[in-house]
Amino acid sequence: MNKLSVIALLAIFGLGGCSSGCGAMKRLMYESPGRDDWQQPGKVVAALGLEAGQVVADLGSGGGYFTFPMAEVVGRTGHVYAVDVDTSLLAYVASQSEKRDLPQIETILAPEDGLGLADGSVDLIFLSNVFHHLPNTQTYFRNARSTLRAEGRVAVVEVREAGWLGNHATPPEEIRATFEAAGYELAEALDFLEYQSFQIFRLAPDA
Repeated sequence: MNKLSVIALLAIFGLGGCSSGCGAMKRLMYESPGRDDWQQPGKVVAALGLEAGQVVADLGSGGGYFTFPMAEVVGRTGHVYAVDVDTSLLAYVASQSEKRDLPQIETILAPEDGLGLADGSVDLIFLSNVFHHLPNTQTYFRNARSTLRAEGRVAVVEVREAGWLGNHATPPEEIRATFEAAGYELAEALDFLEYQSFQIFRLAPDA
């Protein structure tokens, strides 16, 4: 299976992709050999600049591909909410969290229109290959502002060009425009990922 095939399947089986009966297949794709080569999870997590004690919401956490390394970074004094609409994947993440002795991970069944988290509760909202699945993204992230702490950020990793993937991609300019309209400003754009844009947003001071 080539790299783009893996990306396509990850996009299809991401947040909102199929019912909970697809859990085993989804986990296979999240853990597929070769993903690390193009996804560079260690470099992505390092670029987030997380610190011990911080709180992260991993939106569309899937099989925990990013959840687990972020939990390692924030440590026992921090917290990572694994947020997804798929109960089978959430159960898998919960099981793996126990096996890996990562009690700082908490699974959250996401409502259709938000994160399901308390106001002022997180330092970072992270999403990878999820943006295109969300409904009414401008409204979604405007509402998500209340979930963030004062210096909170949103990090978005998303396939740049659809090609044969249909709508399973979003141009980075469209993501940026959405966040600016929702009351954010671009803090950083990173370009080391081969197929994906990687943008970090913060709350705009005048929004």
